[in-house]
Amino acid sequence: MNRFKVFGLIVTALLLGFIFKTTRNQSTLPYIISYMIKPLTYTSMNPENVLKEGNGVICLETTDRMQPPPLVLCAIESAARVYPDRPVVFFMKGLTNITSEEDVKRAKEKFPSLSFENVYIFPLRMEELFKDTPLLKWYQKVDPKKERFWIHNLSDGCRMAMIWRYGGLYFDADVISMRPIPEKNFLTAENLHTSGSSVFGLTPHHSFAWRSLNDFVQNYNGDVWANQGPTLFTRVLGQLCELHDFKSLDNFVCGNISFLHPKRIYPISYGNWKRFYEVWDKLPTFNNSYALHLWNYMNSQEKRTVNIGSNTLVENLYKQYCPSMYGLLAKNATTANQHT
Repeated sequence: MNRFKVFGLIVTALLLGFIFKTTRNQSTLPYIISYMIKPLTYTSMNPENVLKEGNGVICLETTDRMQPPPLVLCAIESAARVYPDRPVVFFMKGLTNITSEEDVKRAKEKFPSLSFENVYIFPLRMEELFKDTPLLKWYQKVDPKKERFWIHNLSDGCRMAMIWRYGGLYFDADVISMRPIPEKNFLTAENLHTSGSSVFGLTPHHSFAWRSLNDFVQNYNGDVWANQGPTLFTRVLGQLCELHDFKSLDNFVCGNISFLHPKRIYPISYGNWKRFYEVWDKLPTFNNSYALHLWNYMNSQEKRTVNIGSNTLVENLYKQYCPSMYGLLAKNATTANQHT
C-alpha cells in the first residue's frame, strides 16, 4: 500500500511539473491544482458519514420551527461540551438541504451558541429515516390532522428509528447533560418500574430498537399520551425481563441492556418540575446524575424560562453547563434594560 502511495505522489508531481512547463498562462495553475486536489479530499456531508461510528449524540426538532427556544440550544450545547469526542447531531424538520461543510457552517451561524466543531445540523426527512423500518407504512398511512398528540408521537417514532439506524445516544431537547453516560446499551428509569424515553442509548441495529419499532406499529394508539414513548419502552423491556425495585444506585441489567436508576436522569420527578424554576437555599450537586430532564412539556402552559439574575436552579444550570447560551441571554437582557 505504501508503494502505491509513493507511486501516486511521484506521478502527481511529474504531472504538475508538465502542466507548469506547458501552460503559457501560469496564473491558471492554482485553479488546475485546486481542481485536481478537490475530488481527492471532498467527502459529502450527510448523517451517514457523520454518524458512521455509531457513537453520535442525537437531538430532534420535529416541528417546522427554525428558532429553537433557549432550552433546546442549551441542551445541545451541554451535550457538545460533555461529549467532545462524539458528533452531536441536531436534526431539524424545517431545515433546507445540507450537503456540504459550507452548508453546515451557514446553518450553525444562525445559532452562535452552537459553534462547536463536533456539532452538526441536518434536515429531518421522515421517509428517508423510516425507510426499511416498520414505521414507513405507518407514516404514509396516518393522518396528522386526526392525531391528538401528533408531534409527540412522531418524535417517539423518529428517535427509535434514529437509534436503530445510526446507534449512539438519544437526548430530548429539554435534557441538560452534566457528565458522560458510561453505558452503550441502556434505558433510563423514570421511576422504579417505568422506563423513560427522553434519554437512551443503543448500538446500531440493536434488537431492542427493532422490537420497539414493531411494537410502535402493532400497538399504536395516538390518543393515549406516552403510549408510543415511555409506555412502549416499559412494555418491550417487560417482555425481556421482570422489572423489580432498585436496591441501590446500581443499574438493573436485562440481557445486554442496562436499566439506569431514576436519579441518573430524573432526580427531580415530573410532579416536582417547578423546582427547576425556584430559588434553592442550597444548590443541589446532582452528583449521582448524568443529565437532567427538565420536563418541558409540563411547562407548556406556563412557559417558564430562564430569568437572568433570578438565581433559580435553572439559571445556575445554564451558567455551568451551557455558558455560551447563558452569555447570549445575559447580553440580550442587558441590551433590553438599556432600552427601557
